[in-house]
Amino acid sequence: MRNDNSTILITVVARDMLRTARSQTEAVYPLVFFALCVLMFPFAIGSDAEFLERMAPGILWVSALLAAALSLENLFRGDYQEGTLELMVVSNAPLVLIGLGKSFAHWLLSGLPVVLMSVPLGLALGIDPDTLLTLVSSLLLGTLTISLVGAAVSALTVGLRGGGMLLALLILPLYIPILIFGAAAAGNAARGLPADAELYFLAGLMILAVTLAPWATAAAMRIRMS
Repeated sequence: MRNDNSTILITVVARDMLRTARSQTEAVYPLVFFALCVLMFPFAIGSDAEFLERMAPGILWVSALLAAALSLENLFRGDYQEGTLELMVVSNAPLVLIGLGKSFAHWLLSGLPVVLMSVPLGLALGIDPDTLLTLVSSLLLGTLTISLVGAAVSALTVGLRGGGMLLALLILPLYIPILIFGAAAAGNAARGLPADAELYFLAGLMILAVTLAPWATAAAMRIRMS
């Protein structure tokens, strides 16, 4: 039984990654958006190095959050249009594992690349290595939570008219605690203060999301197909 569950999980992740590989623009868009969003801030707030260094953690976190959420609309759309989503619901496959697999695939394709790209962008904004390490740690925890929570909302809004706008309206308020504690962790590190409490909070949110979000995604899939 455990081997069967692992096979289902791996199959779902591999299938979504192969689909995105065939349409490479889906993988590139979040990265391009992230880079452009970060690089536009110096034009808006000025090029003062000290001010940019103070603002950099918040800039990177807001940009990363929006970039990771950008591709959520496509998470279930292909399955819905092909009729695969309906087959998933009526089959005996555990929807919880399918939801978890699709969330993890989204993080591998959107969240993790954004985290990796934050390193050169952070250095370009003048963030010191110690602060950058804390920033990357907070982004690793936060982007995974973003993918897990976003998958549930994406499944609930797939196929609806104006689903992309509705998805944004529903998902962004849920991301506020992640943004607050993620930016606070990097901000504290930049000021030489401990950031352990914020990172522990983000880790707790991630564990909570891993535990509960796949069940919410499974319920959302059943609701949309009922």
